Amino acid sequence: MLLEQHIEELRLELREAIDPVERREIQIELELARADLAVITAEKEGAVDAEPPF
Repeated sequence: MLLEQHIEELRLELREAIDPVERREIQIELELARADLAVITAEKEGAVDAEPPF
């Protein structure tokens, strides 16, 4: 599954979630997925170096 698809599915799940605990779990997973996408995008654009600094 593409990361973008996963993010979209999480957004839909979040919209439907009623239970506060479930909503928070989905929010956390969504934040992590968005962060992963931001890192991948930055690496592709050359904005960050994917190699460790040492």
